[in-house]
Amino acid sequence: MAAPKPEEISHPPMDQLQGLEYCIDSNPSWGEAIALGFQHYILALGTAVMIPSFLVPLMGGTDDDKVRVVQTLLFVEGINTLLQTLFGTRLPTVVGGSYAFMVPVISIIHDSSLMEISDPHQRFLNTMRAIQGAMIVASSIQIILGYSQIWAICSRFFSPLGMVPVISLVGFGLFDRGFPVVGRCVEIGIPMLFLFIAFSQYLKHFQTKQLPVLERFALLISVTVIWAYAHLLTASGAYRHRPETTQRNCRTDRANLISSAPWIKIPYPLQWGAPTFDAGHAFGMMAAVLVSLIESTGAYKAASRLASATPPPAHVLSRGIGWQGIGILLSGLFGTSTGSTVSVENVGLLGSTRVGSRRVIQISAGFMIFFSILGEQQFITHTTAS
Repeated sequence: MAAPKPEEISHPPMDQLQGLEYCIDSNPSWGEAIALGFQHYILALGTAVMIPSFLVPLMGGTDDDKVRVVQTLLFVEGINTLLQTLFGTRLPTVVGGSYAFMVPVISIIHDSSLMEISDPHQRFLNTMRAIQGAMIVASSIQIILGYSQIWAICSRFFSPLGMVPVISLVGFGLFDRGFPVVGRCVEIGIPMLFLFIAFSQYLKHFQTKQLPVLERFALLISVTVIWAYAHLLTASGAYRHRPETTQRNCRTDRANLISSAPWIKIPYPLQWGAPTFDAGHAFGMMAAVLVSLIESTGAYKAASRLASATPPPAHVLSRGIGWQGIGILLSGLFGTSTGSTVSVENVGLLGSTRVGSRRVIQISAGFMIFFSILGEQQFITHTTAS
C-alpha cells in the first residue's frame, strides 16, 4: 500500500504551536537568550518567595529564617531545572516549588506535638525537620514509578481526551492562587495584569530591528513599569494613612527581605539538622507527590507542544518523573519547606514568548543558583519584580 501524500493527511503528526521562532534545539542570540532566561527566573522567583512567606511564619520562623528558606528553595529549583533539562525529559521546563505540598505541610505544622513547643525558633527547626523527613520518604514514590518504567506503562494509556482536562485543570488552578493576590492591592495588581495582556496579545506585532520586543519581553517590561509606578506611590506617601494590611501588600519597602538577607550564603543539605520521620506525615506527603506526578505529566505534554518538540515517548516521561523524584529528595535534604513540580507558569511563558529553546531555561537555572547564593542581590531583584 502506497504511503499517503502530505496533502491527504487530515491530522498532522504533531500539533505544533504556530509561529514559533525558536524550537527546543534552536537558540536565539546570547543577549536575547540571557534576557529571556532572566524573564523565566523572575517568574519562578515569585513562587519561590510566596510559598515560604506563607509557611515560615506559621512554623514560628523569623524574617531571617524566611530568607534562608527562600534562598534554599531557589537554589534547589536551579539544580532540579538543570537536571531535568540535561538528563530528564530534556524539555524546556522549569522545575519549581509546588503548591500541591502546602496541604500536608500545613498539616505537619499544626501537629500537636510541634505546636506545644514554646520556643518559636525551636518549633520552626523541629517542624522543618519533620517536613524534610516526610518529603524524603515520599520522594520514593516518584523515583520507583519513574525508574522502574511503571509510569511508562501507565502513560501509554494517556489519550488527548484524558490529557486535555489534566492540563486545563493545572492551568485553571493558578486562577485560585493568583487572583486573590491581585486583589490584595488592586491599584497595582490590575494595571500589571492589563499591561501584560496588552503587550503580549494586542501589541505583539510591534518590532524593533525585526525583533518583537513587546511580545518577547512582555513580562520584563510590565514588571519594570509597574514597579516604577508602585515605588512612585510609596515615595509620594499614597499609603501613609492606609491600613497596615494595605501597606504590607502595596508598599515596596515592607517585605523585610533585603535587610534580612546575607550577602553570600550557600545552602547545603541538612542545614536545619537531622530530619525526623513519622509515618502519618509521610503518608500525607505521598498524596501530594501523586498530585505533583499527574500535574507534571500534563505539563510535559504541554511543554513539548509549545517547544515544537515531538510528543515525549512513554519511557522519556517515566525518566523525567524519576528525576523529579530525585528533585523532591533534594528538597527534603536541603529543607525547602515544599516539594517540586514542573512550573506551569513557565510553561505558559513559552507560549507567550514563542521561544521554546532549552538553552533559555538552562540560563534561567543559572540565574536561580547565582542569585540564591548572593542573597542581597536576589531580594533586590524580587523587590523590583513584586
